[in-house]
Amino acid sequence: MVRATATVPRHVVSDPIPPAASKAAGGARSVVRYVVLWALACFFLLPVYVLVVTSFKDPVDVSVTRIWELPTSFSLDNFGLVWPKLSSGFRNSLSLAIPASFLSALLGCANGFVLSKIRFPFSNVVFPLILFGIFVPYQAVIIPVSQTMTAVGLRGGADPTGGLAGLMLIHIIYGLPITTLIFRNHFVAMSNTLLESARLDGAGILRSFVDIAVPLAKPAFAVAIIWQFTSSWNDFMFGAMMTSRDSWPVTIALNNIAGGQSVPFGQAMAGALLVSLPTLALYIMLGRFFMRGLLAGTLQD
Repeated sequence: MVRATATVPRHVVSDPIPPAASKAAGGARSVVRYVVLWALACFFLLPVYVLVVTSFKDPVDVSVTRIWELPTSFSLDNFGLVWPKLSSGFRNSLSLAIPASFLSALLGCANGFVLSKIRFPFSNVVFPLILFGIFVPYQAVIIPVSQTMTAVGLRGGADPTGGLAGLMLIHIIYGLPITTLIFRNHFVAMSNTLLESARLDGAGILRSFVDIAVPLAKPAFAVAIIWQFTSSWNDFMFGAMMTSRDSWPVTIALNNIAGGQSVPFGQAMAGALLVSLPTLALYIMLGRFFMRGLLAGTLQD
């Protein structure tokens, strides 16, 4: 007698998900993702909304209880009232941030080129030592830096610039570790073919740096300048310690407006908006190079 046996397949293949259902599920996930991202963006932009709305309100309409309301009539009175208090600080901060950012970026470019393309004794030790400066907080060096600047006559009234020259020197030196890192990462990813061709044509190190390396480092310059300009522009602690009253940067002037016993909220908001415009304008101008500069060095030939 022969028994019938059922054959069980070794691999049971489930029915595939219909393409329409898979596409619908992917679309739903995308919608949820974008809704969450938009909600987070709106949440983090709430302070910006309050800043802008309050800045354009009439001074008599500014109050804590009406902080979320749109202005009944747009007014520039707050800007007119706050600008005389900030104008001197604006000039001082521009005189500080522009040279400091460009000089620090240029020196960082030279450092990055040398450390990435030229071999010399202890080159593997020099770069980590420079990079270590990134991790030194301002608070750890402010007292010795202050004493050094006083000794060399670059602090406060002893400096003909009211301490701005010493403050600029501090930001140039303090910015060298990060700018060196930015440019070294950029040049490490750059092919050596152009440099070898230039050397065969008789170009020395300096000519190769000026004619080849610098023109190809625009994205890295954008990152370094944005970083250094923002750092110098936003500086408060060194500015308060190193400069005299006539040379105070704009951050100290803004703090005097917002930190008084009777705070004019409209003027404080308008002042904060004005102070944020230079860094915003710089990012808009150099933004197309910014991401390329940040990604430089992540992929190497």
